[in-house]
Amino acid sequence: MTSGRAIGTVLVVLALAATLAALVMPSTWFEGNRSSALARSGWQDDGKGTWKTEYGPLTPLDRDFIRKVRSAGLWELPAGRSAQERGTTKSVRIAGDHLVDGHTELDRRAVSAGRAMKVSLPTQPTGSQKEYLNDMEIAEGKEFDKVLVQHLRKQHGVVFGLISIVRDKTENSMVRSLATRANAIVLDHITVLEDTGLVRFEEMNDVE
Repeated sequence: MTSGRAIGTVLVVLALAATLAALVMPSTWFEGNRSSALARSGWQDDGKGTWKTEYGPLTPLDRDFIRKVRSAGLWELPAGRSAQERGTTKSVRIAGDHLVDGHTELDRRAVSAGRAMKVSLPTQPTGSQKEYLNDMEIAEGKEFDKVLVQHLRKQHGVVFGLISIVRDKTENSMVRSLATRANAIVLDHITVLEDTGLVRFEEMNDVE
C-alpha cells in the first residue's frame, strides 16, 4: 500500500512538472522569437522615452514602427510601380498593383499618425533601399522580375515579425490601428509575391 501511494505521489509530481513545463516553455520560446524579430527588423530606440498622447502612451518602439511603415513606402511604392510597368508576367504585374494600393494606404496612415503625434518621419529611402531600387533599375526582362520579387519578399518577411510584436504590445490606439492594417496588407503582399513563383526561400535568412 505504501509503495502504491509513493508511486502515485511521484506520478502526481511528474504531472505537475510536465504541466509547468508546458506553460513556461512556450512563453520562453515566444519571447525568444520576439527578440529575434526585433533584432532582424533593426528597430531603433530614439532615446526619447514614452510620450503621453490622446491616443495612449507612445513608446520608442511605437514611434520606430510608424517611421518604418513610412520608410517602407518610400521604396516599395516606386518598386510596385516598376512592377506594374516592367513586369514580364501577369503575376508580377498583379503584385505591383497590390504593392501600390497597399503602400499608398499605409503611407497615408503613417503620415497621419506622425502628424497627429508629432513623430518625425523619413522623407528619403535609406541607403539599402536605394540599392534595392538600383538593382531593379539595372535588371532587365525576367531578371528584373526575379530581383524585384526577391528583394520585396525578403523585406516584407523582416517587417512582418515586427508588426506582430507592435500589435501585441502597443497601448496606443492609433498605432494599434496602423499595425492591424499593416498586418493584413503585408501578408497580402507576401502572398502575391510568392504567387509569382520566383521567391528563392533558401535565401530568406541570408544576412545582408
